[in-house]
Amino acid sequence: MKCVRVLEPTEFDAKVNDALAQSESVFVLFFGREAPETNESWCPDCVIADPTVRKVVNTVPNSILLEVPVDRKTEVASPTNIFRTREDIKLGPIPTLLKWTKAGPGNRLVEEECFEEANIAKFVNSA
Repeated sequence: MKCVRVLEPTEFDAKVNDALAQSESVFVLFFGREAPETNESWCPDCVIADPTVRKVVNTVPNSILLEVPVDRKTEVASPTNIFRTREDIKLGPIPTLLKWTKAGPGNRLVEEECFEEANIAKFVNSA
C-alpha cells in the first residue's frame, strides 16, 4: 500500500488523478486533523479506525490510500470545509473511507463502520 497525504484541499483532485493513473485500488480516508500538541487526531473515532483501515487496505495489492485530514465542521473558515460542500463528496461524519474510481467516488464507510476489520475487508474487496 502506498499512502499519500493531501495537505491542501486545492491539491486533492491532482492527487486523486495521480493515484488513479497508478492503481485501480484507490481509497480516500477523511479523518480529523492531528493536533500539533499531541500529534493525535481531535476525532476519537478516527483514532480508533486509523490502524484498522490501514491494516486492511494494506492487504489490497497495489492499493493507494489518500489521507485527507479535515478540521471540525464548526471551523467554517477552514479550507477543508470544501469537502463538506463538494457535490461529489458531501463529507459528513468522519472517519469516512471512500472507494475512488475514474468515475469518481463510489461506496463509503462512515464512523463506526470503519472500526471492524471484517467490515472494512468486505468493503475494500467488493467490486
